[in-house]
Amino acid sequence: MSETAIFRITRLLSDFFKFDWKAQRWNLTIVLGAILGGFIATKFLSDGAAIKLNPETISDLAMMNFTQVGATLLPNEIYGWDAVFSLKGMSILLIGGFLVGFGTRYAGGCTSGHAISGLSNLQLPSLIAVIGFFIGGLIMTHFILPILF
Repeated sequence: MSETAIFRITRLLSDFFKFDWKAQRWNLTIVLGAILGGFIATKFLSDGAAIKLNPETISDLAMMNFTQVGATLLPNEIYGWDAVFSLKGMSILLIGGFLVGFGTRYAGGCTSGHAISGLSNLQLPSLIAVIGFFIGGLIMTHFILPILF
C-alpha cells in the first residue's frame, strides 16, 4: 500500500470518529432517560413474575448450559456479576459495545430509527439497513451465540 493511500485511509477514519459532544448534548438526556426509565420499570411497574417461554426455546437454552430459564428476564450466565467480571463476560461487553456504537454511527442511525422512521418515509437506505440488522440478528442467534455459550 502506498503512503498516500495509508494517509487517505487514516484521514477518513479520523474524520469518521470526530464527534462534537457540546453540539449534541441532548444525546446525554436520552441516555439518562433510558437509565431512569429502566429503573422505574423494574422497581415500580414489574410484578416479578416468571416470563413464559416456548418449551423448545427452554430446551435449546438448556443445551447451551443456561439454568433457570424463564425464572428471570435476564439470564445469570450473561448478566450475573460473576459472568460480567469474567474475562469472557468483559470481552463480550467491550467488543459488543464497540460494535453496537460503531454500527449505529456507520449506519447513520439505530435499528429502531431506521425501522420506524426510515421505512415509514420509504427510504431505501433504511430498508437495506433493516434487512442487514435482521440478517445479523439471525446469524448471531443461530451461529455465534451457540459458539459463545
